[in-house]
Amino acid sequence: MPERRRFGRRRLLGGGAVALGAAGLGTAALTPGRAGPADPGLATEPFHGVHQAGITTRPQARISYLALDLRPGVGRADLAGLLRIWTGDIARLTEGRSALADTEPELALRPARLTVTAGLGPGAFAAAGLAAVRPEWLAPLPAFPIDRLDPRWCGGDLLLQLAADEETAVAHAARVLARSVGSLVTPRWVQRGFRDTAPGRTPRNLMGQLDGSSTPEPAELDRLVWLDSGPLAGGSALVLRRIETRLDTWDELDPVSRELVIGRRIADGAPLSGRRESDEPDLAATDALGIPLIPPSSHVARARHTHAGERFLRRAYNYDDPPGPGAVSGSGLLFAAFQRDIGAQFLPVQRRLAEFDALNRWTAPIGSAVFAVLPGVPEPGGYLGQPLLEG
Repeated sequence: MPERRRFGRRRLLGGGAVALGAAGLGTAALTPGRAGPADPGLATEPFHGVHQAGITTRPQARISYLALDLRPGVGRADLAGLLRIWTGDIARLTEGRSALADTEPELALRPARLTVTAGLGPGAFAAAGLAAVRPEWLAPLPAFPIDRLDPRWCGGDLLLQLAADEETAVAHAARVLARSVGSLVTPRWVQRGFRDTAPGRTPRNLMGQLDGSSTPEPAELDRLVWLDSGPLAGGSALVLRRIETRLDTWDELDPVSRELVIGRRIADGAPLSGRRESDEPDLAATDALGIPLIPPSSHVARARHTHAGERFLRRAYNYDDPPGPGAVSGSGLLFAAFQRDIGAQFLPVQRRLAEFDALNRWTAPIGSAVFAVLPGVPEPGGYLGQPLLEG
């Protein structure tokens, strides 16, 4: 076993080098699950509504992000047809019914709280002749000095976020939905993640930390998450970051040093200035010698919003893949941030993390993409993106 290194609070008054995505490591359940059947594999989440499911839904155990590119020549009418097909198939699959062209209909019988959330990248707006209504924030993020982005995990014209409590439901839905529009799209990338915990409890990431201790309250969602005007009203702005974690060197730190790097206790997730996980971090609190209890360079301190308008909704999942050629690690975090305005909410926090975060030594963003999450479909008969494409 390698000798474990230890950091002190005085040392952590200085800086670090590479940030873990933006503002904290994860998410928490916002919408309590409904009482489900005795067999959890038969449980369902509603599809129709003002907002798409899969954002404030109680996070499921498994997730897959599927990015697709539109083929050359695909225009607005084609995109509308694609979204009509997806709308019908998603409604069926989330109810535990097979899609129209499903060749394995028996796999649809266990939806396991399946949700499918669809979004458009910048290229979809261009292809559909909608550049004039593309939101200003819908563009690749600016470069950060901490980034080591791999094109394999970046960009995309279309996104499907598929989540369920059973992997089979996720894999089957992803295959059916991609195949049904195969003449119009080409696959760009797939990223799969997992999180394991009891309902109502905060999960741990692969660094051993409770992940998702801070998240907006339901009453704040209209102000922080949902778009409220134009053809995307009811949708949201999504930043998806793939964060590599260097577990081989993180393992060398002793528990006290890990807590100082993060700013929270390992055992219960409480901030170093508090007693409970739900306590607000007190960045001004000091010990008897006047040293801050939460180091200014800790992840909690750097990710802390400077005003209420910088907050956003986080959903984080672990990934554990074989390392690619030249890769340091095959493990990390799929970090999704939902908000109204990326420039006003996500970017200020990300800039602070990129500038000065003790956690940067053990993490690096290797993938990045931005999407406009479409509004929901309030009633049967409509389709995803209808206000945008028919407006």
